Amino acid sequence: MDTHDGLDTRHGPNAGAPPVETDALRAEVRAKYREVAVTPGGQFHFHTGRAAAERCRYDMRLVDELPDHAVESFAGVANPFELRQLDVGERVVDVGSGGGFDSVLAARAVGPAGHVVGVDMTPEMLARARRSATELGVPNVEFREGHAEELPIEDGWADVVISNGVFNLCPDKRATFTEVLRVLRPGGTLQFADIANGRPVPEEAMRHIDLWTG
Repeated sequence: MDTHDGLDTRHGPNAGAPPVETDALRAEVRAKYREVAVTPGGQFHFHTGRAAAERCRYDMRLVDELPDHAVESFAGVANPFELRQLDVGERVVDVGSGGGFDSVLAARAVGPAGHVVGVDMTPEMLARARRSATELGVPNVEFREGHAEELPIEDGWADVVISNGVFNLCPDKRATFTEVLRVLRPGGTLQFADIANGRPVPEEAMRHIDLWTG
């Protein structure tokens, strides 16, 4: 877990322009997650659905309350709620909300006094998320189309920003974290789950889009 005031957005030796063409990478990522939204039972190089949620150590009592439609396209890497339980009444932004799994759990946690905005760039995932929220009767969550580097959220709106397996797919990390800081209120909280690599990545590998999506 990181706080608004303590987050370090420096790039280090790889600061500067993104290593891959942003639109090309977004197209590849969008195609992959469109497939997950449309055919959630397909074969992917990552775990999905209830099995993935269990592997990521979610509270399965909460997961089991959700219908298959709300869970089957989940493709996270860990459980961001393990870092801190959301408080009733908080306003939450879910960056890369996908099929809405984390957003729905967040909306239930913050209750009617709180509000959740999920942001995703894949229309098929947004459609799935909106259907789940409607069918579950969760009125305090909404889903907006957008990118992590350009969040469609007003300055200082959020108490909490969550994300799950998304920041590693963003080529411009500085822009991504700058946006997180912009939408968080002073003292707000960022809690995210992601994949980290402890070794330097060769420049040639960083320019290989298939390695990003694979």
